[in-house]
Amino acid sequence: QWDLVCDNDWKGPLSTSLFFVGVLLGSFVSGQLSDKFGRKNVLFATLAMQTGFSFIQVFSTSWEMFSVFFVLVGMGQISNYVAAFVLGTEILGKSIRVLFCTLGVCIFYAFGYMLLPLFAYFIRDWRMLLLALTLPGLLCIPLWWVIPESPRWLISQGRFREAEAIIRKAAKTNGITAPDVILDPSEMQDLNSQKQQTYTILDLMKTRNILTITIMSVILWMIISVGYFGLSLDTPNLHGDVYVNCFLSAVIEVPAYIISWLLLRNLPRRYSMAAALFLGGCVLLFIQLVPSHFRALSVLLVMLGKFGITSAFSMVYVYTAELYPTVVRNMGVGASSMASRLGSILSPYFVYLGAYDRFLPYILMGSLTVLSGILTLFLPESYGMPLPDTIEQMLLVKGLEYRPASSSTRDSKEEEENPEIFKSTAF
Repeated sequence: QWDLVCDNDWKGPLSTSLFFVGVLLGSFVSGQLSDKFGRKNVLFATLAMQTGFSFIQVFSTSWEMFSVFFVLVGMGQISNYVAAFVLGTEILGKSIRVLFCTLGVCIFYAFGYMLLPLFAYFIRDWRMLLLALTLPGLLCIPLWWVIPESPRWLISQGRFREAEAIIRKAAKTNGITAPDVILDPSEMQDLNSQKQQTYTILDLMKTRNILTITIMSVILWMIISVGYFGLSLDTPNLHGDVYVNCFLSAVIEVPAYIISWLLLRNLPRRYSMAAALFLGGCVLLFIQLVPSHFRALSVLLVMLGKFGITSAFSMVYVYTAELYPTVVRNMGVGASSMASRLGSILSPYFVYLGAYDRFLPYILMGSLTVLSGILTLFLPESYGMPLPDTIEQMLLVKGLEYRPASSSTRDSKEEEENPEIFKSTAF
């Protein structure tokens, strides 16, 4: 509509990259806003932001206007996703929490993905399609009176009565008799007033061991993100019906998430991640060898590659969180997540390279994915190990001599050979 062809064809991938720039900016601020104003308030405020600016996009009069609002939509989208994830984690009990954080969030993400080509098949005008994808956001309004605020956040803010009221309501709903006193204000105040050591992003580079893990995690997250979003955005360029291919790209994520959940429960992290990445990378490299008349086989290989990379994307969250100690775990995962946002910003340009050579995006994404699988094999194994609490308790990267940041008489070789000293009470 805005002549995005020939000399202006670079604007297409730029629009998508600008959306991911918004996601990157939202990732920076969402956690701070959520900690300051509450999980529930930020969740619904950013839902309104995403829905509102998407609605305004429908009436865009230029590519520039559309792209500016796309940045704001990206900021709202990631912010409400993070707020919902944290809120669910803090409200739900342990057994349901694990299911929510793995299959719950991911499976329903895939279901929403499946609905996209269904909407697009029946609504061919882009403005009406965008409107149809935006209006369901209004269905979230009644949830304001259903979803409670996080009791953990309320306690951290000293709002003990509100937190206790939510806990009592939950107990009543579950048929449990709550004790007369759930939260003792004096005890809670003492708990909140305890001074804790402050850690900064520089602590991710405190020792050679944690610096190596940080660098490897950043590279790993970026490459996986390039592969995942690159394959998702490349769907219209596949052989066959674009709507069917997009639907298949969404459907393949369901078994990928289920497999990753089973692997996390039963097998070592390092080998599970490496196997998924090798599978995804190798089949992408093999596509260029498929004869042009075997179109169905090419599509099948792309979907198999998407399966492997999606499984790895699901597992890398858990693996990264287990590698970092409690004191810097949030910062470690956050830094890795930032790297994945940079990967998503670059992914449209990997797809754009297909205009010069059809197989070039697959060769690049496949090669990088295989290299990331090799890189994963050098990370420490965290399966069955207690979560580290301090930087000194982190599992060692193979081949690195451990040098603690503080003066310590503990010998690094002894630490490596006696993992029982790393036992902690972290959950």
